[in-house]
Amino acid sequence: MRTVSRGLISNALRFSFSIPNILQLPISSVRTRSFGIRATKPKMGKNREEVGNDNVIKSHPRVNKLQQLMHIESSGGWEKCWEKGLTLWDIGQPTPIIVHLHQSGALPKGRALVPGCGTGYDVVAMASTERYVVGLEISDIAIKKAEEVTTVCKFQVSTYRDVEMQLSSSLPNAKFVSFLKADFFTWCPTELFDLIFDYTFFCAIEPEMRAAWAQKIKDFLKPDGELITLMFPISDHVGGPPYKVSVSDYEEVLQPMGFQAISIVDNKLAIGPRKGREKLGRWKRSVRHSLL
Repeated sequence: MRTVSRGLISNALRFSFSIPNILQLPISSVRTRSFGIRATKPKMGKNREEVGNDNVIKSHPRVNKLQQLMHIESSGGWEKCWEKGLTLWDIGQPTPIIVHLHQSGALPKGRALVPGCGTGYDVVAMASTERYVVGLEISDIAIKKAEEVTTVCKFQVSTYRDVEMQLSSSLPNAKFVSFLKADFFTWCPTELFDLIFDYTFFCAIEPEMRAAWAQKIKDFLKPDGELITLMFPISDHVGGPPYKVSVSDYEEVLQPMGFQAISIVDNKLAIGPRKGREKLGRWKRSVRHSLL
């Protein structure tokens, strides 16, 4: 996702998890989420089945390897992860709940931002003639892979509950998507956004960076814009990334920025080992704060 502080900030932007892999990356780098591109149904590899509880986050060999790499590489760690194929956050498909919200017309129209977009499945899934989506990434390799996503015409999204949703993404959607290599914490967009979607980004940054994250969310959103957070991993494990999160963790940094939760519900479309450990939060700034 990114690099934090030259070690803290820069890296902070680059994180993501893969459904199967629950891993989140290091501290000195916060990264993005990424999703590999595939025109066929994603495989339920053993990674998906292995990462099913909090102990896996602490003991999974690939998670440990990824975290070690991120701690050694104070800058450029995420790029190294891409080079070595340690993209444990990559689920190879769009996030099912985002596909559902898009197809049901429940997402705000206008300009949308996905920080730490990885290979960009969610960016493409959200894009339409009524919604222009920007994917922010810190890795050159991830950006190149994300750009390939716009050439994929069709891919399937499995909810892993014997139900499958199919998302058709015609080539023209490429006109409503862009990918930028930038650090979330230092980037200054030329236009504000109507929607920001955060998933496996908040949990990728060190907890002390969360207040800065909230400030940037406020800075990037229009006064009447909406923030959607897919909160994960809701657990009690120690250390990270991924760092454990809770509803109160989001409230602690968002409420001082004037955000109030419109709704917070369990994610019924969570995949595999993430079931029961994700909540979907929708946030907007209060009228008083939005006028400041």
